[in-house]
Amino acid sequence: MSSRALNIPNILTYSRIVAVPLVVLCFFVEGRLHGSDTARWWAMFLFIAASITDWLDGYLARAWKQTSNIGRMLDPIADKLLVAAALLLLAADGTIAGWAIWAAIVILCREILVSGLREYLAALKVSVPVTRLAKWKTAAQMVALTFLLAGPAGDKLFPFITELGILFLWVAAIITLYTGYDYFRAGLRHIDV
Repeated sequence: MSSRALNIPNILTYSRIVAVPLVVLCFFVEGRLHGSDTARWWAMFLFIAASITDWLDGYLARAWKQTSNIGRMLDPIADKLLVAAALLLLAADGTIAGWAIWAAIVILCREILVSGLREYLAALKVSVPVTRLAKWKTAAQMVALTFLLAGPAGDKLFPFITELGILFLWVAAIITLYTGYDYFRAGLRHIDV
């Protein structure tokens, strides 16, 4: 493996990918076996740490001029794995239920569709830069999922943590719809049917 593949920004991205099964393990397995709030807190703290690496890896790669092709490829994959795993866990657990499932579906569908569009456009050598609003969408998702991972355990300390998580999930879903439309509008100019 080259030294560019093992630079600190890429190691942070790899750690985010490794965090996905750890979050699942803490939240689902540990919580089911022992039924404790501790499992939710561990999952939440791991999720927060992984979310911070999302910002930090990009910042360090630009600041230290250590951008790499593998980093550009794996960074969005790591983000989508983390978000998708958390959404699926929370839906399976019932923390996200009822109408809130639609917010989760919107987020998951947009992530998959935009990934496919980016891959198609990359083959055409067309770059679609990440917008500032898309960064706000990511922030809203991370805040929502943090609150929702705490869920009932968080509600015991601070009332309405779960409700705040659902609110932020809807905010993220609305921004997701807009940014997804924005990406597709930009991409449509390059699609040859």
